[in-house]
Amino acid sequence: MTYLLHLQCRECGRTYAADPIAACEECWAPLEVIYDYGRLWSDLRRRDLESRPPDMWRYRELLPLEGEPWVGRRTGFTPLLPAPRLARALGARNVYVKNDAVNCPTLSFKDRVVAVALSKAREFGFETVGCSSTGNLANAVAAQAAAGGFKAFIFVPADLEPEKIVGTQVFGATLVRVAGPYDQGNRLCSEVAQKYPWGVVNVNLRAYYSEGSKTVGFEVAEQLGWRLPQNVVVPMGGGSLITKTAKAFEELKKLGWVESVPTKFFGAQAAGCCPITTAVKKRTSEIQPQKPNTIARSLAIGNPADGPSAVKAILGSGGAGEDASDEEIVDGIKLLAETEGVFSETAGGVTVAVARKLIREGKLNPEESIVLFITGNGLKTVGAVKGCFGENNAIRPRLVDFEERFLNLATAGRA
Repeated sequence: MTYLLHLQCRECGRTYAADPIAACEECWAPLEVIYDYGRLWSDLRRRDLESRPPDMWRYRELLPLEGEPWVGRRTGFTPLLPAPRLARALGARNVYVKNDAVNCPTLSFKDRVVAVALSKAREFGFETVGCSSTGNLANAVAAQAAAGGFKAFIFVPADLEPEKIVGTQVFGATLVRVAGPYDQGNRLCSEVAQKYPWGVVNVNLRAYYSEGSKTVGFEVAEQLGWRLPQNVVVPMGGGSLITKTAKAFEELKKLGWVESVPTKFFGAQAAGCCPITTAVKKRTSEIQPQKPNTIARSLAIGNPADGPSAVKAILGSGGAGEDASDEEIVDGIKLLAETEGVFSETAGGVTVAVARKLIREGKLNPEESIVLFITGNGLKTVGAVKGCFGENNAIRPRLVDFEERFLNLATAGRA
């Protein structure tokens, strides 16, 4: 049984059948999946989830599939970790880390959106799928296309991190390296989607694909004992994750599964590509495109499709936006690793760095609960921190050599 009704334009309100459509034909704004919340409210109970496996499909009625998922059956329900040592370093009382750096199968939150998109592609009868990507989406589409029996074409910037290049090619996908930033590759990918009968996850499947991000919000609420956090800090590239987390929280309120209490949304971007946070600071939903120049390449989207919606989610909640320099991003990666043992990619460094800045600026209340979204694994962006650690010369395999070289360091560490 599906509760999907139709698609609706976020801006002008025009409705469309639940087909593979890229955007509103009137105003080119993104399309939103609309559900029958009346039937959901009468049919679905929170206790219905108790016997279901711990994955993203425990919330299947709130996802836009007609039948069972085709791929991604082990995706989701990643840990929500209390982070007391990080909290002390940030000067906060109650911090949690939502750790999608260990998501299945490719170690990022994009596994969620791709599981929905490719399952929907199967329902639509597509045999070939594709995407434009800054890295994590490329990995997720390639892996799940292989598992689902699809042909895949992946469009990426030519200077993408080598770890993400290999993490795409290993699954047998056709990699298309584009000489230019993500936005140029995305335009080419959109042209391909218009000409060929393919399911492109962030073009004609975008309305469905983005719904997978809601499961992060559902999980956070359930893992907090069906309570909403007072604050969330979310990294932003295209702006969809923060927008869909806000939608998830509102859906839980409609179902009566959580108390209708406010959550403030804080958007985090890299200083070298911050069109959304720039708009937030100006208190406008008009996005001015930027040319990316940052080590946080997974967030390097100069003209974000969901930027206006992200701004509205942030300002409407009473939150704020902030950005971090490359140096601050690296410090954020190291701080999270050294305090909580979580190795994040550069986007996670952005989240931690921005949280620290927001607390220092008095915009994020350190006495309230704070959830930090960590969206990808540090093994994907090793180059960002590789130069931060000196190389020790090898010692002879003798105790005296060890003591001479390292014992004073250990003693100094205890002091």
